Amino acid sequence: MSDITHHLPAPLLTAYAAGTLPQPFSLVAATHVSLCLECRSALETHHAVGGAVLDGFAAAALSRDLKSGILAQIDAPFAPEPVHHRVGVYPGPVMEALHGRPPRWKSLGLGVRQSILSAGRNGSVRLLHIPPGRAVPDHSHNGLELTLVLQGSFSDETGRFGVGDLEVADEALEHTPVADAGAPCICLAATDAPLRFNSLVPRLLQPLFRI
Repeated sequence: MSDITHHLPAPLLTAYAAGTLPQPFSLVAATHVSLCLECRSALETHHAVGGAVLDGFAAAALSRDLKSGILAQIDAPFAPEPVHHRVGVYPGPVMEALHGRPPRWKSLGLGVRQSILSAGRNGSVRLLHIPPGRAVPDHSHNGLELTLVLQGSFSDETGRFGVGDLEVADEALEHTPVADAGAPCICLAATDAPLRFNSLVPRLLQPLFRI
């Protein structure tokens, strides 16, 4: 998508290419790359550089079992999906996380819904469905939050984010995202720590909503 203006920062893209980005953030990165030609090109460059570095290492002997296992995987039938494959508004990486099924939405109140894709010690990743004009309560962060727009758009103190745009928020950002007019805003959001809500009611409901 050529109108994407908010991209995956270079340190996160490097970590994703190296396979060191935690799973929740890795899913958001894979989904953004599937939508963004600029970041996809940058990722291919990282892979090419990594391959050149590996070529420079001295050869090492492989055990018979390891070698035969790798060859068996190479020979196994495989039908790759294009990286830009989409089902409705959901790109391929999201559909894989959903196991090919529609999201199972749960209400957060006032028309806002979420579908948690995974949650663990490395963080959580979820889909958010926010009606036009509805705001996510004012909050800051205890860690890192990546929010990728899949449908519609939202705006906050840092600007406007449309389809394919990625917002990176950390402890320094306090904001109130508001879904813009038009289609409901559907986002893929990953965090590695609970949000810090400023209002009492969201704080009381936070353990129930796991956000």
